[in-house]
Amino acid sequence: MAAICVFCASSRTLDQRWLDLAAETGAELARRGHTLVSGGGCVGMMGALADGARAAGGRTVGVIPQALIDLEVSDLASDELLVTDSMASRKTLMIQKSDAFLTLPGGLGTLDELFEVWTTATLAMHTKPMVLVDTDGFYRPMLDWLAALTDQNFLKPAGLGLLVVAPTVSTALDALESRLT
Repeated sequence: MAAICVFCASSRTLDQRWLDLAAETGAELARRGHTLVSGGGCVGMMGALADGARAAGGRTVGVIPQALIDLEVSDLASDELLVTDSMASRKTLMIQKSDAFLTLPGGLGTLDELFEVWTTATLAMHTKPMVLVDTDGFYRPMLDWLAALTDQNFLKPAGLGLLVVAPTVSTALDALESRLT
């Protein structure tokens, strides 16, 4: 199957529902036979995601900068933990190691990763599928803003169309899998 990179929050102060969503995502990836590629952290949604994948028998690959290891937040239980020298090299390696990208709710770091992958796709630097999980309309304000950018010709409709939006993890993974075959 595929190596699917999941971007999500690493905050330690999230509501339990977001941690549950991440754990469900990791478990569903494993059940479908995919390898999880993540940011290599063991906290917040990122930790729940990796734990969920492993609990369901999945393989996990973490990619983490040395600076975050030094903060003692690395997922030492990862099947493979790749250490980079910077956040920028982390994103590059995550793109290289992945066949597709799934974005769950998150903050600045999650958005940074999403926009890096999306920007490089619009520049034809890769053709890997990208799906945004818009649970309970979490990303709706951002998606409305992006649509307005398209209306004003700051973003081409084809670029906007590269990102698939799905309401649930199951429909998101179905969309990714249909684009991988």
